[in-house]
Formats: sequence, structure tokens, C-alpha cells
Amino acid sequence: MTQYHSKPVSEYGHIDWDQDEHAVWHELITRQQEVVKTRACQAYLDGLNMLNLPTDRLPQLPEINRVLQRETGWQVEPVPALISFDRFFALLADKKFPVATFLRRREEFDYLQEPDFFHEVYGHCAMLTHPDFAAFTHVYGQLGAKATPKERSYLARLYWFTVEFGLVQEQGQTKIYGGGILSSPGETLYASESTIPKREPFDIMQVLRTPYRIDIMQPIYYVLPDLSQLYQLSQRDVMALVWQAMQDGLLPPLFQPKEQQHAG
Repeated sequence: MTQYHSKPVSEYGHIDWDQDEHAVWHELITRQQEVVKTRACQAYLDGLNMLNLPTDRLPQLPEINRVLQRETGWQVEPVPALISFDRFFALLADKKFPVATFLRRREEFDYLQEPDFFHEVYGHCAMLTHPDFAAFTHVYGQLGAKATPKERSYLARLYWFTVEFGLVQEQGQTKIYGGGILSSPGETLYASESTIPKREPFDIMQVLRTPYRIDIMQPIYYVLPDLSQLYQLSQRDVMALVWQAMQDGLLPPLFQPKEQQHAG
């Protein structure tokens, strides 16, 4: 796997991207625009329109912040490739969404395990213009900032099956709002159209107890009835639900252990 290093950010929030990076961004965004337009939820598509991300160059952070702050009071915060859980939750609790300041190289065009600039900006920022999604993410950060390591492992499943890999019902169809899906052409098609994964109605107790792997196509997605459920969830006693899930224990995984994945 290629080693990535985050690019420096000026005091004005600007990043000095090079021509190769602009070219990769152009190819990534123009390809993905075609894939998401009939598969993403309307809130995401509306958010993309608000952000009006350029296709010929990478956007600068202040351009994104102007839209997010106007719509929901959020902003993006430049970070290294990987940050600690403490930092991650503290940023979300302060309505700051972490964005790694590096872009995948062409040899890892289709899949990158670390979240890069394209994943964070194209995958997530559009949904942060939606008030219910933004409120949920804010409360999630506040809860995580105070949680123990074990509690955080359960909270991580909630984030995974909503912010990263969430689906939602919309006018009788299943649409995508999770940024981990929407920044990946392969997973967008798989989550929308494949008969392989399960698509279950969103149940918070199931979600908190469902194991996942970050390096495979997901075997299960959870489908919200509508995005307002995220706001309603943020108003519940989520930590009491986490404690109940900890008592109940994890559900059986729907995937092989990693070391057995390629056995045969």
C-alpha cells in the first residue's frame, strides 16, 4: 500500500495541490457524479448542488466552509491521514469534520483503505448541509468524547452503519446517504443493485451489535425510513442503548475472519 503524507495547509486554509492531483480529482469526481445521480438520496444531491464542487481542480477548504457554515454551522478541519479517537470525537463535538489533506494516487484509484480528501469531501460534506444529519453527527461527537474505549467500539458501529454506509427509504426506493458508499463507484453499485448484501430496516440495537470489516464490500446495510430518524435518534439516550448492547453482546459476523478470507 502506498504511503501517504498530508499536505501542508496555509494560514488561509489553502492547499497547494499539484497538476497530477487535480487530474486525479477530475477523473474521480466526473466518474462518480454519473454513478450517484440516480442512486444517492435527495439530501445528498441537494448538498452537492450547494457545495458546487469544481470538477477541473480540487476545492479549497474555505470554499467548502462557506457553504457548511451557512447551512448548518459546520466546517471542515484539515488533519493528518489518521487521527486518534480522542481528536476525532472532539472535532465532531465542535462541529468540525476532519478532512485528510492527501489525495489517492492513480494506482489506488478505485480503493483506498485510509479516508482521503475525495472520500471526506465528496463522500461526506454534502450530507453535512442537511440539518438532521448534521445534528446527529454533532451529538455523536459529544457522546464519543465522553465514552470509554469499549463504549466507543459500540458507537463506532453506529457511525459505520449510518454516516459511512447508511441507506434510506425515499419515495418507495432505497437510496444512499453513507459517505463510504458514495465515494466508491463499486460500492455505490453494489449497495444499490447487488443481490448479495442484506438490507435490513434500521434497528439501533441491531446496528450497535453488528460486527463489520473495513476492507470488504459490506454484507449488510441498514435502511432508515427517512433522514429525520437521525435527528430523533440524536435526542434519545444513546448511551443507555450502548450499555444494553454491551450486555447483549455482538451478533454473529456475516463475513469470514480476515485470516481465512483467502484460504482455499
